[in-house]
Amino acid sequence: MRNKIISLLILTLLPAMSLAMELSWVGCGITRNAFMADLAAAYHEKTGVNINISGGGATKGIRAITSKQADIGGACRFTLNMSREEAAATMVPVAWDALVVVVHKSNPIESISLSQLRSLYQGKITNWSQLGGKKQPLELLIRQGKISGVGYTLRKHLFEDPKAVFIGHQEFPSSGPLEKNVEVNPNAIAVTGVASAYKRDFKILKLEGRDPSFENIRTGDYLLYRPLYLVLSKSSPNSKESDRFIQFALGPKGREIIRNNQVVPYFDGMLLLQKRFDDWKRFIRESLAQN
Repeated sequence: MRNKIISLLILTLLPAMSLAMELSWVGCGITRNAFMADLAAAYHEKTGVNINISGGGATKGIRAITSKQADIGGACRFTLNMSREEAAATMVPVAWDALVVVVHKSNPIESISLSQLRSLYQGKITNWSQLGGKKQPLELLIRQGKISGVGYTLRKHLFEDPKAVFIGHQEFPSSGPLEKNVEVNPNAIAVTGVASAYKRDFKILKLEGRDPSFENIRTGDYLLYRPLYLVLSKSSPNSKESDRFIQFALGPKGREIIRNNQVVPYFDGMLLLQKRFDDWKRFIRESLAQN
């Protein structure tokens, strides 16, 4: 009799248990397109926990967590200094992403320099002939605002100024629409994350003659890179389950999934932190000083 009562109680609680086993993820399109879908599917297979994924950008990914509108966030930049809206976010780096310059697949250009890239965003390069291409106008596509993951990182790396003004031809609310435009626009040029760029039908340019290959990113030979983060709040009702998912992403199976998506897991790229950081900053500054 006692066993029957326990069984009935378990059956009664199953719907509530199922509802509890669901998490929401909000964040940057680059992280979402790169590996989140595969990580979520593998975690569901392992644990039964479903993760609902939606985009919106790095800023939304961070602030949705601190406002308790989502359980897990995805971001391609760290929290902003002095931002009350982001102060409660716990940022966990899970992968390394490169910033890549992308153009339409018909474009004959193969490589671009750091100084050319800086001049491009300053509005000094307006024609493909200035980059060794055909004599026709180019269209620089940029992200809206100054605190998007790509925009903020570019401002820090290229100008060492998070408030630098970019002179573009068209602005986009997220990376997805920007990338789609490059696929169909022969005059377009833009910067996005390599983590999602590999899944698009356009050309990825070399930077200073260097490919953004897995190995070049891992060792720091490719120069423009940044961490990708998963974000959580310790005060969230589902924080324990969110943390378990993040630990899964950092574990052997999670790292395997990230590698299979041509992205460098964070701990695979520790050389970037240990040996290449000073060389990278010196190279950036010397290259830009020649402009």
